[in-house]
Amino acid sequence: MSTARPWTRDRVERGIFGVLRWVVIVLALFATLVPFYYMLMLSFRPIEDLLLRPDSLLPDFGALTFATYEEVLSPVTEGGQGFLSLLGNSAIVATASVLVALLVAIPGAYAVSRLEFFGRRQVSVLFLMVYLFPAIVTAIPLFVLLTKLQLRGSLAGLVLVYIAQTVPVAIYMLRNYFETIPESVEEAGMVDGLTRLGVIRRISLPLAVPSVVATGIFVFMIAWNEFLFALLFLVERRDQWTVSLGLAQLSGTVEIPTTVLMAGSVVITVPIVVLFFLTERLLSEGLTSGADKG
Repeated sequence: MSTARPWTRDRVERGIFGVLRWVVIVLALFATLVPFYYMLMLSFRPIEDLLLRPDSLLPDFGALTFATYEEVLSPVTEGGQGFLSLLGNSAIVATASVLVALLVAIPGAYAVSRLEFFGRRQVSVLFLMVYLFPAIVTAIPLFVLLTKLQLRGSLAGLVLVYIAQTVPVAIYMLRNYFETIPESVEEAGMVDGLTRLGVIRRISLPLAVPSVVATGIFVFMIAWNEFLFALLFLVERRDQWTVSLGLAQLSGTVEIPTTVLMAGSVVITVPIVVLFFLTERLLSEGLTSGADKG
């Protein structure tokens, strides 16, 4: 006859935390998915149905329409909101910001993590301090600088601003990852005849792919969602607006129905969600595991 296991303190704690874990997961999913679901349903509902049943989470699926998305994506000349061109502008700005920021941050982070030079630790702290400055503090100097360079009102000028904002934190993030790569792996490459640049290209950079991807997504999200500098430098050029400016225009006027505003919000959110799911494996994969074995 089998006896029941005694209720030890460790067993009770594991049972309690096991239940709490699922409670937290369910609450987090509810808090995240329900607002997005409501926003998505609003974007497909006719304005008449919304006015009749504003608090309904289960709309009449037979009455759902794509008219709101047609209005949001259609050009301004055709009576729409022109979000398709705004998406293109944001994609150009965000992609260019990621490429240039990583091009600068990767060698910078490697130098800080591997090369010995005077003030190495202080430089790393300064990079983080620059990122911690409020954006409004640098807004006026950047405005004056871009005006003198005749880049105000252009996407190129906005890219330069985002690079200046994101390179310090990108270097800080990548430096932490480069420091986890065993130096013995790089030393073995140098013994085999690789130069320092060869070690970076053939060994360190492939091992740092998860961190590079995570940093790139971080920079992309900043450039995609940023509003203050886009408003400051592009407000006079409607054809150069990004999606954050377009959404602010929708929310700032009473003539635009809530359903159209929600459609614009979905259009802005979906690319980021898709990008995250496409890169989820690289974000969670530990390529340095076992790199120092053998």
